Amino acid sequence: MSLITIERKILEKNDMIASENRRNFKSKNIFSINLVSSPGSGKTSLVERTLHHLNGKIKVAVIEGDVQTDLDAKRINEFNVPVVQIITNGGCHLEANLVRDAFNQFNNVETELLIIENVGNLVCPAGYDLGEDIKVIIASTTEGDDKPLKYPAMFRNSSVLIINKIDLLPFVSCSLDTIKRNALSINPALKVFEISCKTNEGIHGWCNWLQSKIKVK
Repeated sequence: MSLITIERKILEKNDMIASENRRNFKSKNIFSINLVSSPGSGKTSLVERTLHHLNGKIKVAVIEGDVQTDLDAKRINEFNVPVVQIITNGGCHLEANLVRDAFNQFNNVETELLIIENVGNLVCPAGYDLGEDIKVIIASTTEGDDKPLKYPAMFRNSSVLIINKIDLLPFVSCSLDTIKRNALSINPALKVFEISCKTNEGIHGWCNWLQSKIKVK
């Protein structure tokens, strides 16, 4: 019972800070997304393609989460957008206080879209609210089509599913129909995009949808 009590207290503190983050983002009219996936699904590649497509259209800032290195932030820095790297030193997920501290480093730079790239993990990040507007889960075709069934909490807590690496479909044992059917059986409200960060297929539709959400804000 003591372990359950400790976990509950940790989550309650995180949720409190997440609510503060959400109010802060809302007061600045920022639309925020929390990108989650298993390692290697293409989160950073998606951020790169998104930044390239939205260049000059909206103001974007990026928070990068990684277990050990700042390699992802260096990649994003090439796009000349504000970026802060969080290194968790082995931690398997980002927490709301880390996002709060990282966001404060932007020093009130004008931002319309905040992209938070979480640590590659489909378990722990499902339970940690960061203050984002939506979670966006990325599943790649190279992972197979049963990810939604193995990690239902993450799919249940997400608003958008991006199926990446569709250019590799001819070479892997994966069915788009099966991925979508499994995901929608868990969360029928999921908005689904099929993309390839390699060929740019589907990126236009994803970015247009993002822009529409920002205009609504």
